[in-house]
Amino acid sequence: MNCRSIALLLIFTFIIVSCQKESVSNNDDVDLLEESISSGNTITSGVSEAAQPCVNGFSGKYPCKGYDLLGHINISSFYASDGNDSWGWTDSTTDKEYVLMGLDNGTAFVDISDPKNPILLGKLPTTTDPSIWRDIKVFDNHAYIVSEADNHGIQVFDLTRLRGVEQPQTFTEDRVLSAVPKAHNMVINEESGYGYVVGTDRKDEFLGGVHFLNLNDPQNFRFEGGYADAGYSHDAQVVLYRGPDKDYSGREIFLGSNESKLVIIDVTDKKKPITISEATYQNTFYTHQGWFDKTQRFFILGDELDEYKIGGKTRTLIFDLNDLDNPKLHQTYRGPTNAIDHNGYVKGDLFYLANYTAGIRVIAIDDLENKNMTEVGFFDTFPNHNNPTFDGAWNVYPFFESGVIAISDINGGLFLIKKSE
Repeated sequence: MNCRSIALLLIFTFIIVSCQKESVSNNDDVDLLEESISSGNTITSGVSEAAQPCVNGFSGKYPCKGYDLLGHINISSFYASDGNDSWGWTDSTTDKEYVLMGLDNGTAFVDISDPKNPILLGKLPTTTDPSIWRDIKVFDNHAYIVSEADNHGIQVFDLTRLRGVEQPQTFTEDRVLSAVPKAHNMVINEESGYGYVVGTDRKDEFLGGVHFLNLNDPQNFRFEGGYADAGYSHDAQVVLYRGPDKDYSGREIFLGSNESKLVIIDVTDKKKPITISEATYQNTFYTHQGWFDKTQRFFILGDELDEYKIGGKTRTLIFDLNDLDNPKLHQTYRGPTNAIDHNGYVKGDLFYLANYTAGIRVIAIDDLENKNMTEVGFFDTFPNHNNPTFDGAWNVYPFFESGVIAISDINGGLFLIKKSE
């Protein structure tokens, strides 16, 4: 989930940095993939480095603290130029775990049930043109894939089709929902079964705001309106609220990272969404993405462009949402490097931050009330440097029950790591 789309509009020079390699055409890559499949090449594995424990601060060539490298598939093995987003799926029938890896020219499906020997099962090509922006979410055994490529739509892929796949293949989607031609991201509230499509065309019906998509019947998807009043939404988290503000208990709450502000919207009634409040902060450059802590009191927010524009250590903002009507900036956390922050997620008492050139950082957040945050581990997938450039770790997926953590790296491909024993 990356805000470089707005940077294009503002003609920021970083887009040149982040697009160092020109993507080959979608058709060329499909041909290369199919040629490799037919000739029996090593695409069946794609593992480019063996497992390496974290010893004396390094896992092989990668700086680390407390996390071991299990497996790595290089970006070239995906027949792509750049990686981007990633998500995970666990098959409830087989208990196998899979990584869905976003690429500039499609989406790869990787069986990680043996994380030291990940298996590339194949690739779903982009609907239209390649794009460095692709995002994936999963609900009810289906993957939903959006892109900022023109007329891409939302690709729907039945993940149960991965069962029994023995040789890599070029997949086709089950459906394309074209009502929203392009989008930066799609978030899903699994408790309600609704998808929230964000980062859409600023000239569309909701002016780049959120579109509501009912996913509860895969045979009958329904768009049920949207919301434009809070402005363009770049990213969001949507929850069934169980936090401390009793006024909103049981309500469906949308927390939007809306470029220059955090917006909090009650979306329980899709026909009458209501803005509860908005929050701003100093030195706002691009309000990018955020995630609730487990108590749903504190919201951990990243501004993607502050390190790039004014320098300084990685900045993460923590808002106290004890009262949803009156959000307050609680604290500002500074990381140990100058790298740019990207996507961050919470699992238990840990915050997992994809920190671009600094890889992923693992931060303890069990004492946010007293403003204590401590980095307890990291794995640097981009060992070249920790400068504020748009290289390295785009996304981290820490939610597998096995404890395997997937990292999608723009330059390096897919990394699988796990906490050291």
